[in-house]
Amino acid sequence: MPNLPDVVLWSIPAFVLLTVVEMVSYRIHPDEDAAGYETKDAATSIGMGLGSLVFDALWKIPVVAIYTAVYELTPLRVPVLWWTIPLILLGQDFLYYWSHRGHHVIRILWACHVVHHSSRRFNLSTALRQPWTGLTGWPFYLPLIALGVHPAALAFCYSVNLVYQFWIHTERIGKLWAPFEYVLNTPSHHRVHHASQGGYLDRNFGGILIVWDRMFGSFVAETERPVYGLTKNIATYNPLRVATHEYAAIARDLRAASGWRERAGRVFRGPGWQPGPGPEAQGTPVGAAPEGAA
Repeated sequence: MPNLPDVVLWSIPAFVLLTVVEMVSYRIHPDEDAAGYETKDAATSIGMGLGSLVFDALWKIPVVAIYTAVYELTPLRVPVLWWTIPLILLGQDFLYYWSHRGHHVIRILWACHVVHHSSRRFNLSTALRQPWTGLTGWPFYLPLIALGVHPAALAFCYSVNLVYQFWIHTERIGKLWAPFEYVLNTPSHHRVHHASQGGYLDRNFGGILIVWDRMFGSFVAETERPVYGLTKNIATYNPLRVATHEYAAIARDLRAASGWRERAGRVFRGPGWQPGPGPEAQGTPVGAAPEGAA
């Protein structure tokens, strides 16, 4: 297995530089329509990002153990070569789409991912607002390991995907050349994903490619200006509360639930699910924060 670079680690100086450049650009050329920067919000996002580095190092231990066990059990092997890495990245991006989509439609997964959507700003610092409970995504990538992809190659491709998504968290870049907009995830597409309007909720889940959304019916183009944040925003800049508020809301709902069916729904149905006689009782759209949660 060849040594693959730690893409995220090597990208940190670029993250810092580009964030500073974007901050300065708002000072020089303010945009009254853009969300821009707010000091406490940016500090919270950066704090969440630093915390995620620590917690991800801890979560990596059991995940690597599981991936290694599956890799050793499968007879398949995918060589790590210059031409297989793009194919592995394509497979990883496809599974990222389903992981991302799952984290919007299953509440216990949303409790992890909601952190990234909790800012009412949309700038490069928002990209750093990462969860501290990132253990929830690993099952989605097991098919690649079972097909013989080395865990280190998967980790490299995951890091490439994560680094790519940094630059799409900005309002300073408008729509790009149409062929790029059709194939790639762009700032315009990702602004839709972070918006809280009803028509924009739970859309544009792609990581690098937006074609998965076009294929599976979750694509929406940016038309009206997005309003960022949650359907019910949290009034805190405390990183610990940001990281745990939805888990606390789930715990409250479980204590108040009237039976095991409702408890299961509160955990495994959509974030807006409410108990009732039929599908019409699900309440707010999936991906929206339930009452009392955000």
